[in-house]
Amino acid sequence: MRATLFFVAASVFLSIISSVPAMSGEPDPAVDWHRSGPDVVVYLPKDGEHHDGDNEMFIVFQAPKSDELLGMWTQSSVEGRGDNRIMLARSSDGLHWSPPQRIVGTPPGTTEPQASWGVPIVARTGRIYCVYVKEQPRAEAGQRQESGGMGCLYSDDNGKTWRPGDDIPMPRNRFDHPDPAIPKSYWLWTTATRDRHGRHLLGYTATTSQAVKKWPSKLWVHKDSRSAFVRFENIDDGPDPEDLKVTWLPANAEGLEVPNRVFPDMSVAQEPCVVLLPDGRLLVAMRTMAGAIWYSVSDDDGATWRKPEPLRLHDNGDPIPQPLAPAPIFPLADGRFLLVFHNNDGTRGDYSQWKLKWTVNQANYLRNPAFIAVGEFRPKAHQPIWFSAPKQILDTQGVIIGPKKTAEIATYPSLTEWHGRRVLWYPDRKYYLLGKYLPDDLLGGVGVPKSPDL
Repeated sequence: MRATLFFVAASVFLSIISSVPAMSGEPDPAVDWHRSGPDVVVYLPKDGEHHDGDNEMFIVFQAPKSDELLGMWTQSSVEGRGDNRIMLARSSDGLHWSPPQRIVGTPPGTTEPQASWGVPIVARTGRIYCVYVKEQPRAEAGQRQESGGMGCLYSDDNGKTWRPGDDIPMPRNRFDHPDPAIPKSYWLWTTATRDRHGRHLLGYTATTSQAVKKWPSKLWVHKDSRSAFVRFENIDDGPDPEDLKVTWLPANAEGLEVPNRVFPDMSVAQEPCVVLLPDGRLLVAMRTMAGAIWYSVSDDDGATWRKPEPLRLHDNGDPIPQPLAPAPIFPLADGRFLLVFHNNDGTRGDYSQWKLKWTVNQANYLRNPAFIAVGEFRPKAHQPIWFSAPKQILDTQGVIIGPKKTAEIATYPSLTEWHGRRVLWYPDRKYYLLGKYLPDDLLGGVGVPKSPDL
């Protein structure tokens, strides 16, 4: 009943503010979280001495030793300011959430080392690991939050207390800084996926050192980058971090490439999101600077991958448009898949990621509104998942908020199906952390094209 009343109130508020032109007046951070019509509120920033105005990479997952949900995210005063920390909150009903605890990283108002982009991995023993980008004494110039080691914490009491473990050694390749004292530049996001053998496979983005290859532009969207993977071979046994056995993939150790549409000799293939297909193959979706989501398929557990190509609604369809923004595909309990994306090719109104000079961060306005498409497995098709037409679910009406001054929504979300309720957990303008119910009637009315040779 309480959740129903909350939803009605949010819907009424949304109907009022949606009639107001974008950017009319100054939004009130205390109440603007209503704007997207959320069903659940996980965290609202307090600002001030809390230095908590940026909240992103929001991963909600089920606790292994209790009937709870846990939410993990990266928090800072503002993205790129140098004070990233990993936070954790918990809920026994999916509606009411505890105040978060800092588990590692820069305490508010200090200059201690950062911890960025934490990803939880739950072992069958019940031990929770958190792997993250761990800041080192030296870093690639201008990349402190993504130039570091792969740190690892673990918890044996459902995330109440955490112990630091040894860092996970990362292999170097020809794209890394020639000075081994400068750590690899990479970042993580989204959860690990179990392959057909039950092993956890985690994707990551690796960027090229400017000491190796100068970026052709000062704009961050043109970072030369590739998608790669790490497989945790024995993590289900619950070993201490120093005893983890890992395999770095693909086998050539260099990663998947996608040509940059502006600078074709550069690759922009980032933030890989992997799903296991019913036939045991793996499919990965990536953000790119090609104006669309790109994907690849592996039939040998990630050792090798098909040459990446644009993701389409179905074979021979148009590429699914997407700016440089994550486009996760989530497996659903009923065997279908859910794609979350922004449905524009990098140009929306007066904003465009293709401009060579930016007066404002164009991505702040291109990552809105958010859409979903329902996918079904097509085993004999070239593209193994075919999708429905897009359906818009979240919108900020272009209104910026928070210290980053962004209008984006549902970048770096997660999804749970728990206690009979399907929820998309999403950052709203990388400021608020919220949840949106995705009931069966929302997903059930969309049609996925059929293939004649199913």
